Amino acid sequence: MGISDYYWDAMSTDSDRRAFVQFALNEGVLRFGSFVTKSGRTSPYFFNAGLFNSGGSVGRLSQFYAQALIDSRQPFDMLFGPAYKGIPLATATAVALAAHPGRGGRDVPFAYNRKEAKDHGEGGLLVGAPLQGKVVIIDDVITAGTSVRESVDIIRAAGAEPAAVLIAMDRMERAGPDGNLSAHSAVQEVQQRYGLPVVSIASLTDILALLENHSEFAQHQNAVMAYRARYGIQ
Repeated sequence: MGISDYYWDAMSTDSDRRAFVQFALNEGVLRFGSFVTKSGRTSPYFFNAGLFNSGGSVGRLSQFYAQALIDSRQPFDMLFGPAYKGIPLATATAVALAAHPGRGGRDVPFAYNRKEAKDHGEGGLLVGAPLQGKVVIIDDVITAGTSVRESVDIIRAAGAEPAAVLIAMDRMERAGPDGNLSAHSAVQEVQQRYGLPVVSIASLTDILALLENHSEFAQHQNAVMAYRARYGIQ
């Protein structure tokens, strides 16, 4: 049995959303405590996919991405990773999809963008396979939707079709200042604005399920539930 076969055998019994939350916790990607977010809010939990920073952890992460996409049954032809976090995510997920036993060895093209156009060599903003067909955008989370908007513009400008957005964690959180919160979460805004399905490996609901079922994290449950009641979607 090869190493890829071993991983996928494990995946068949360990691929649900809560397994991903446990994996993120084990890798220090998901943490509980008190954290000030980019928006200035004090959150009782923090999810930083940038801390998947080793070959083993990224390899496992990519299998969660690949399985979530397959389970969604969204038709797709290739992947697109917005700079910068989306670049390794799209690359690794393309590798995982090509090795997935349920896809019969079908290869998966991918591409990504540069932040600044290159004026020598092949030039341009895009690197990788030509954008064509149905394209899935891969990122870690959706906060303001900026990278999705830029990716949609790039994909459509190339004559391809944005098909879906695939992320690791849906925080299920509304934006804006207290007293003037948005009606929808960032994920819902993307779905409505672009008409694109957003597939997530896991969500805040799955984090709460972990807190409910693991006594060692019980002290954080009330704080996370209160945060969701204040900022979350219903």
